[in-house]
Amino acid sequence: MNLKPSFFDRRANTQRINHDDFLAVESLAMELLKFLPRTQTRPIVFVCIGTDRSTGDSLGPLVGSFLEEKDISSFHVYGTLDEPIHAVNLNERLREITIKHQDPYIIGIDACLGRMKNIGVIQVADGPVKPGAGVNKELPAVGDIHITGIVNVSGFMEFFVLQNTRLNLVMKMAKTIANGIYQASILHSKGRLQDLPQEHKKTN
Repeated sequence: MNLKPSFFDRRANTQRINHDDFLAVESLAMELLKFLPRTQTRPIVFVCIGTDRSTGDSLGPLVGSFLEEKDISSFHVYGTLDEPIHAVNLNERLREITIKHQDPYIIGIDACLGRMKNIGVIQVADGPVKPGAGVNKELPAVGDIHITGIVNVSGFMEFFVLQNTRLNLVMKMAKTIANGIYQASILHSKGRLQDLPQEHKKTN
């Protein structure tokens, strides 16, 4: 589980998408493609962080499992319901990734808590995600960029809040994120970046 909302409020380059917006999947794909390297030689790696032992913290492994069901051979996915990446094994899995992939471009995916009005919002932002910060755990930062989903309210008894988050919301958010990544993978793998609107293009 990731950072608290006050941190994101200070970030100048954070895009927010409501998971149930009509164009949420397309918007997420476009935002993601703004950041991805234009070269096809640098491996794109998604690190989906969390555990299925906590409903609120299952967003990451759910996204990973949904992505496993799709054909996204141009991207590499780590962290699923079968093989979750969490506080106990995060350091080890990150080492494995850096050994297996040369100069990987990493996207961290995690759940976070936030303000009541922002529950259900998916955030795409430059820089790494800091797993465990919301529940006072010291874990390594993950990612060149990150995608997070606000699954519940922060501020009090956060571990308990995560345990009592609605699975229905987390599932819907995970499907939106996975579908957005899938759409981005199609454009990226086919080199169809010219299909992006001009305002979505970014030089890497």
